[in-house]
Amino acid sequence: MTHYLVATSSVHVTAAAADYLQGRLDPDDGVAVVGVREADVPNRDADDAANVARSRLAAAAPEIDVRDGDPTEELLAAVEERDPDAVVIGANRGTEESEGVGSTARALLSDLDRPVIVVPVPGR
Repeated sequence: MTHYLVATSSVHVTAAAADYLQGRLDPDDGVAVVGVREADVPNRDADDAANVARSRLAAAAPEIDVRDGDPTEELLAAVEERDPDAVVIGANRGTEESEGVGSTARALLSDLDRPVIVVPVPGR
């Protein structure tokens, strides 16, 4: 049994994470999706990301947790609270102006003591 935490703030990141997980999930695996609403991003992005997770990962019945604040701080807190086996995050926010590996993904790669899977965001 593996517990995954999907870290997201956009539908693009959630879709990429779902694509990654769909062929890898066993029936007894757990998935928690943590969306973070950022101050400078439209509020609906994290909520829309949660809806994508409910739809695309329905067989895993993901737990959804939408938070407000700094993405790195909130995601590190969620990892501490939930203690997942692995964290799945998009390379970046998944918006048009995003490219490369973003600061949140870099911080999680640097700070966490468990696997951090960085999925590419299609078309970005």
